[in-house]
Formats: sequence, C-alpha cells, structure tokens
Amino acid sequence: MAAVNTTGPAPYIYACTRMRVRKAALLPREEYMRMLNMELPEITRFIEETRYKAEIDELASSFSGVDLMENALSWNLAKDYQKVLELVPGHLKHFTKAYLLKWDIRNVLTLLRAKIQGASVGKIKEIQIPAGSLNRTVLDRLDSEDSTDRILDGLKGHMLYGVFEREMSAAVESGSFARMENELYKAYYSILLKEAKSGVKGGAAFLKYVRLDIDTKNLETVFRVKGESDGEKIRELMIEGGTFTLDELVRFAGSDSLDEMIETIRKKLNTEAFDSAFEAVKEAKSSQGVEIGLIKAKLTEMDRISKLYPMSVAPVIAYLELKSYEVSNLRALARGKESNLPSESIEACMVV
Repeated sequence: MAAVNTTGPAPYIYACTRMRVRKAALLPREEYMRMLNMELPEITRFIEETRYKAEIDELASSFSGVDLMENALSWNLAKDYQKVLELVPGHLKHFTKAYLLKWDIRNVLTLLRAKIQGASVGKIKEIQIPAGSLNRTVLDRLDSEDSTDRILDGLKGHMLYGVFEREMSAAVESGSFARMENELYKAYYSILLKEAKSGVKGGAAFLKYVRLDIDTKNLETVFRVKGESDGEKIRELMIEGGTFTLDELVRFAGSDSLDEMIETIRKKLNTEAFDSAFEAVKEAKSSQGVEIGLIKAKLTEMDRISKLYPMSVAPVIAYLELKSYEVSNLRALARGKESNLPSESIEACMVV
C-alpha cells in the first residue's frame, strides 16, 4: 500500500477539492421548490434518498414526523462538521476550529434558556448541535447539571469562559440572555480576528471572511434598529473589526436619508453582492426579508473569496456555511408544513 503524502501542498489541494465536491452535492434551489409542494411525509421520504438517509434510518425507531426530521438533520450536520475537521490539514484545521466556536455559543445558550424554561434533558439534547469544541460527551455532562453555577464550572478552560462567568449572574437573574449572547459574539469575533492576524499561513483569506461576517452582522443590526436615537445603546450592539467603524455604524442607524446611507455603505463595501439586499431595504420589506437578503449577499461574496483563494480556508468555510443553511432550510420546511403554513410563508424563511 502506497504511503499517503501528508506534507507539502497535496493535503491542502485534496481538502479544498473535497469541499468543492461537497458543495456541489448540496440541494439546489429547484429541489426546495419541489419540496414546497409536498406534504411532510413526502419531504421525509425525499430527504431519506439524500445524504441524510443514514440518520433518518437510525432515528426512525425513536422519532417520527417533524421530530425525526429535525433530529436527523442536527445529527447529520454535527457529524459532517466533524468529518470536515478530520479532513482538513494544518492551518485549515486551525482556522476551521476557531470558526466552529460559534456552535459552542449556540449550544450553551440553548442549554441555559432551556433550563430556565424547565425543559427536560432529553429535549435539550434534541435541539443542540455538537459541532464545536464542546462535543456530545461534554454537552451531555453540562445538560445533566441541575444549576447554572455547575454549568459554569463545567465551562472552565473554554476560550469564552471569561464572558460566561462575567455575564451569567445578571442573565439568570433577569431571565434574559440577550446581553450575554451579544457579548459572547463580540468576544468570538475578537478571537477570530486575532487568529487571522496571528501570522499563521492563510490568515489573509480567513480575515476576509471574518470581516465579511462582521459586516453582515452589523448591517443586520443597523437596519433592525434604524431610527433609534440612543447612540450608546446602538454602539453596544455592534461588533468591532469590520469595514465600518462603530461611529459610522451608529451614524448609519440614526441617518434620516436611507438612500444616502445605503450609497455610502455600498461604496465602502466595494462589491455588488449586497445590492439586492439594499433594494429590499428601500422597498421596506420585512426585517426577516432584509436579514435573508444580507445572508444571501454574504454567501455570494464568500463564493467569490473562495474562488480568489482556492487553496485556503475560504472553500472550507463556504461549504460549512452553505451546509448550515441547507439544514436551516429543511427545518423551516418541516416546521412550516407541520404548522400548515402557505408555501410563500415558508419560502420567505429560507435562504435559497
């Protein structure tokens, strides 16, 4: 048996090629449009014929209907992300691990909110996706803890522990984790920026992604709080490190001229990817429509970056993002069909 080359460019070429193959296998828009005309059992059978078959077959004895679909999707996503981590070498793995930290934020916040609401351990496990550094074993241990103090103890050593420790008491007392969530994501992006600028090979491509993601998040916030006059409150919601300074973002949110603000943003971003999202803002579409427009713009720009840096972490993250939205789309389909929502309403919740 020939030895596998684990040095030089070969592993990077192989990994990035595999990401492009995986990306090509994701569900196209036409398939979502077909599923919008199906009932939930038909959608489940359709999905069972795709890469989700193993999880649906394995969980079919424990779940049914929309619960089967959601658990299979979550399980598949977590396993797929772990396979990608095993596949990528060197600095690609380094940056991918940093990127996946956001799933730790999501899983811990899901746990804390569920505990406050009195959800069962079994229900909490169903809605978590162990795709970050907190694997299923660690999450199971945290899920079984009977107090937020013990959950906090179980997070010692985590890169974001300082934020959890600082924000936990006030969040539990108020019953709201909004501020904690905001502070966690600010710390998360600070970590990503630090990693991108650390001198590790491939940092330039990673930095482009991080700044793009920050810009998207900040613009979502700008359009959500448009007209808000409390500058300090707006500043607290923004994430540093993107294309725009905090002062600019506060000014955008308080601007009286929407057209002038959008033109300023468009010029500074220097890309046409966000144009359709800006048109949605001008047409006064729903905040959900604007948010989805911004996400689509981000994905379009990420695709451009992945082509600009074909042997970098960019194709890896582009695939991971698209895979995440595929799962979100299928969840929206399943829940929408279960609730008998019209197809137009379901489609409006999907990134397609």
